[in-house]
Amino acid sequence: MYKPTLYLIATIALIFLISSCAVNKQPEAVRFRALQKGRIADDSSYVYSLPYETGKKHLIVQGYFSRFTHRNRAAIDFKMKRGTPIYAARGGVVTRVKEDGDKGGLDRNLRQYGNSIIINHNDNTRAGYWHLQYNGVVVNVGDTVKQGQLIGYSGKTGYSAFPHLHFIVWRSEAGGWRQIGTRFQTKKGVKYLRPYRSYRRPNEQ
Repeated sequence: MYKPTLYLIATIALIFLISSCAVNKQPEAVRFRALQKGRIADDSSYVYSLPYETGKKHLIVQGYFSRFTHRNRAAIDFKMKRGTPIYAARGGVVTRVKEDGDKGGLDRNLRQYGNSIIINHNDNTRAGYWHLQYNGVVVNVGDTVKQGQLIGYSGKTGYSAFPHLHFIVWRSEAGGWRQIGTRFQTKKGVKYLRPYRSYRRPNEQ
């Protein structure tokens, strides 16, 4: 009974240790840290909703460009139990759905099993939601979804050490897709989320 819990604690501790012992010096990583700490003013980017239930809070176990598995990714990992409802952080059109993956673990060969949803927005950006549970998607390709709408349930499929939601946003630029940082509406205001902190989703009008 205690082994899974001890394994989870050890894994999270390892993530914290790796992330804190090395600083990613990529230009984008440096810029993102400045945004998170408020050193760069940015009031024009879209404000996303936290992708979980109103009133709930979740811990950020990995942030942008962390050294564990986000070395080259502007992604955020929200720690949450399997089956946690996932809501659209922004409205748009569903362009990709995968929910038939039934395996997960800390093995890169399991990436192909990661269940996911991709939603395109109206400003040439799109958001990805990863590691959803098997048969845990409640939308279909072509659906138009609203911000805050239920889209699926979290899990541990694909390359994943423990149950969590992997969230990332891209912008279409020069024929390709570039990862971008995102601001979120939290209980304490609009923020760029930082690792090892918990954020509560407020009631939204």
